Amino acid sequence: MLSKTQTRLSWVLQIVAAVIMGQTLFFKFTGAPEPIYIFTTLGAEPYGRWLAGISELVAVVLLLWPAMAGLGGLLGLGVMSGALLAHLTTKLGIEVLGDGGLLFYLGVVVWVACAIIVWLRRYPLIDQAKALRQRFLPA
Repeated sequence: MLSKTQTRLSWVLQIVAAVIMGQTLFFKFTGAPEPIYIFTTLGAEPYGRWLAGISELVAVVLLLWPAMAGLGGLLGLGVMSGALLAHLTTKLGIEVLGDGGLLFYLGVVVWVACAIIVWLRRYPLIDQAKALRQRFLPA
């Protein structure tokens, strides 16, 4: 069980991660130039953009659902890991279309927030994994 301080910290981080990921959804789903450029550069336009957008939308919903916040953090951590690796290991780079690296740095903020959320909520996550295992893989 989380202490009052841990719960407050988790909620602040959940809201930060959800707001950042949530505000990028508009651009992904409306076909704004930046996401189209990013996913074209990665060779994944339009399906990669849609998959990333849907994954981020699910992460946002889970982050704001108290019982599922740890799972939302885990999904957000995975999505942001992919995004940051794409920036660092492809010709995309840190700066995209003259943004000064803003998208990359926002991704780092979300990654750190989600990592802390997962750490704070690790015990409920473990319990949820055990319950799923018992349900689908009975002994």
